[in-house]
Amino acid sequence: MKSIQYQQWERRPVYEFFFGMSNPFYSVSFRQDVTGLYRYTKAHHLSFYKAMIWACTEALNRIPAFRTAMHDGAPVLLDRRDPSFTDMKPGSDQFYIVTMDHMPEIDTFCREASRLSAQQDCFIDPSKETEALIYYSCLPWIDLTGLTNERDFSAPGALDDSIPRVAWGRYTEENGRMMLGMSVEVNHRFIDGVQIGQFAQALSEQISAVDASLSDNKK
Repeated sequence: MKSIQYQQWERRPVYEFFFGMSNPFYSVSFRQDVTGLYRYTKAHHLSFYKAMIWACTEALNRIPAFRTAMHDGAPVLLDRRDPSFTDMKPGSDQFYIVTMDHMPEIDTFCREASRLSAQQDCFIDPSKETEALIYYSCLPWIDLTGLTNERDFSAPGALDDSIPRVAWGRYTEENGRMMLGMSVEVNHRFIDGVQIGQFAQALSEQISAVDASLSDNKK
């Protein structure tokens, strides 16, 4: 991680403004075209859920605001964020949490994520929980239009929690395109609406790049 000098931190006035609020967290929902990613996962026999985690992680890590955090009371820029996602065993209604290192190649990431998830035998591995994560979840049973997350405001440093929470729902076909609803919950001390817009744009570009690679491979 890279230290940020607090007094020279461009975001310092905004951080200090939201520092005085008892709940600086907010959530934004939007529709996302995932057609290219859907096609790629079907062609490569990959989990769409794991592929979405990969694409979102790639997109979020491109935006410095999403990698900004407080560490030992000072702002830092993380080298990257890694995914921590909910999953369920086949036939079970009980979820568990898988945390892993991000990988730059989609096929390798999806297969490793599926392998780690299948072998996990506990609800969560606390040793893997750090501040440099992205929390992911999915509600494939509904068309997601909004979502909030649980918070423990009594925990030390709770109001400086910079971990993004990203979730999506069931994809549906609309006019020949595969669409789904997404929710992104962030801390206003670190992230504004413009950065959420940048994430949405980066995610669309990431999905388009994956789709283009599928077309290139067919040539």
